[in-house]
Amino acid sequence: MLRGLNWRHWRVREYLLVFGPALFLTAIAFTVAIMFIKPAPPRHIVMATGRSDGAYHQFGLRYQAELAREGIRVTLRPTSGAVENVRLLSDPGAGVDVGFVQGGVAAAADADLTSLGSLYFEPLWVFARGGANVEDLRGLRGRRIAVGPEGSGTRALVDMLLRANGVTTPASTLLPLTGLDAVRALRAGEIDAAVFVASPESATVREAVTVQDVVLLSFARAEAYTRLFPFLSRLTLPEGALNLDRDIPRHEVVLLSPTASLVVRPDFHPALSDLLLVAARKIHGRAGIFERPRQFPSPDFTDFPLSAEALRFHQSGPPFLARYLPFWAATLVDRMKIMLLPLVALLFPLFKILPPTFRWRTRRKIYRWYREVHDTDVALCTPQPPEELDRLVTLLDHIEHQVRLLPIPPAHAESHFHLRLHIDLVRAKVLAARAALR
Repeated sequence: MLRGLNWRHWRVREYLLVFGPALFLTAIAFTVAIMFIKPAPPRHIVMATGRSDGAYHQFGLRYQAELAREGIRVTLRPTSGAVENVRLLSDPGAGVDVGFVQGGVAAAADADLTSLGSLYFEPLWVFARGGANVEDLRGLRGRRIAVGPEGSGTRALVDMLLRANGVTTPASTLLPLTGLDAVRALRAGEIDAAVFVASPESATVREAVTVQDVVLLSFARAEAYTRLFPFLSRLTLPEGALNLDRDIPRHEVVLLSPTASLVVRPDFHPALSDLLLVAARKIHGRAGIFERPRQFPSPDFTDFPLSAEALRFHQSGPPFLARYLPFWAATLVDRMKIMLLPLVALLFPLFKILPPTFRWRTRRKIYRWYREVHDTDVALCTPQPPEELDRLVTLLDHIEHQVRLLPIPPAHAESHFHLRLHIDLVRAKVLAARAALR
């Protein structure tokens, strides 16, 4: 029982002496590595959308539902439109992390904002009363035009295009009407034209095309616009695309279109960028009147530079871990990758060295006694007086007693018994020499 206790005590002490320094060095390495771990992604973000009845807000609700499945809470902040969204994103104190931004409003940004990519086309629709004989934007001079409220992306884009065509105030009257309110004013003859930036599926466009004596403007000079304003694209609305039964429109119409983009602050967490882009593929990846299947989200048609994460996503898709693991697990593994560096750089070579070191320390306890046994054997090569032989017998008895008490692991028992056999062999020689003298 006592020997068992001694063995366990010795084993614990040896493990501490051999493996303790390695574990200590590893703990220091891990502590240093923790300082370089990326922070965990926040579980709550704020998304700037637009009017509560607009497309941005409706898409925001879909993003809210998609991210909720991954444990991320999204708070939607209704705004007047893209210009206000840019202003909120540029203000660190506004508390907005991501927002929908229409092409052509990047000049409103004072901060170093980045884009995750464009999401879908937002065509520019110009509806004018037929009696106005409007063939292009220059025909709107002196007219009453509904261009949307201040702070909206529609207002910013229309102001830019009207100025380029020489349509300025006060000669022309720009009214802050938008949506169905502008359609009702157009129907009632209270305005001469209404300009919208909206999806062809929007209620505003579907209602506007039914107004009597109102024509949809076709941009004959679309190529010139796309050269002068690179964020614009030329789109073709085929005959009957809005309503086949009623053949709306009755002829092919050329439209100009910016794109809606997701814009984020510079400190937006990269893991959430990937999560938003995965959601964008589900929400905007389908074909539409103007969009090809899987055309969006796209790295093209953006005013703001792409973030590094978005560029990587568009080139190679979602991160490897995100394809096979839930979001929380993928982000945890990604953050902990740096913790593997101490494991690979320190633990692996240490644990390759430590087992031989442990074996060497065990054998050293045996071999140190071999030195004295060997010296005794060498001493017998010359005649020794009786008192010296008595001393050698006593010494060998003492060595054997000490060897018996050694707490040797079972794996090294063979070396232990070999030593005891050699002690017996040398002791027999000493006893034989002493007997010969007597």
